Amino acid sequence: MINLIVDAGNTSVKLALFSKGEMLLTKHIEPNIQTFKRIYEEFEKISSILICDVQGLDWSFLNTIFDPKNIFILDSTWKLPFINSYKTPETLGADRIGLIAAAVKEYPNSNVLVIDLGSCITYDLIKEDQTYVGGMISPGYTMRYKSLNTFTGKLPLVENETFTDVIGDDTKTSIQAGVFNGILHEIEGQIEFFRQKNENLTIILTGGDCLQLSKRLKNPIFAHPNFLVKGLDYILQFNKK
Repeated sequence: MINLIVDAGNTSVKLALFSKGEMLLTKHIEPNIQTFKRIYEEFEKISSILICDVQGLDWSFLNTIFDPKNIFILDSTWKLPFINSYKTPETLGADRIGLIAAAVKEYPNSNVLVIDLGSCITYDLIKEDQTYVGGMISPGYTMRYKSLNTFTGKLPLVENETFTDVIGDDTKTSIQAGVFNGILHEIEGQIEFFRQKNENLTIILTGGDCLQLSKRLKNPIFAHPNFLVKGLDYILQFNKK
């Protein structure tokens, strides 16, 4: 039997298929009826669908393709494979819940800091006793580029690209240098902050922009582009049991 995992982030939607905890495939998709009809025709053994949606999209069209009783949308009311000490658990995003679950599954009995590079940069700390204690949220690459364009009179909107120089030599590259290196130094500083307070800390870097940054970080880290969907599949299995 196959689990279909849908990660609807702020800027893109990723689909992943799992069988007995093993990922069969993952790809970015358009969240429409035609896409899911093709998935249904190709993978007839889909038994459950879990949706992690931070956009608030309308998924009712799935009921015309799959059995509605097998379609689930993750929220904070689910049974979770960790202790949640967040003061407002109802406000904890489904994406962060999935990341925390992945950390517990992949690195049990460890202090883990998960850094997710998406529209926002999130930092989530999981203690070795599997307690989630909280984290931080700051603007991501695209949000920083857009804010420089929106809140100034003349600065252009610059596309997010990997930038290897320390400083820029024109307006475009100066913006790229400021955003890229600003995030680089922010993350290095946050890692050092968390390391000072947590012994033997494992650092996970994930999200759409993780690979462009992972090679530049001085601290030893593990880059996992598919960390979230693995955590979502783990939560689905956990609740089935």
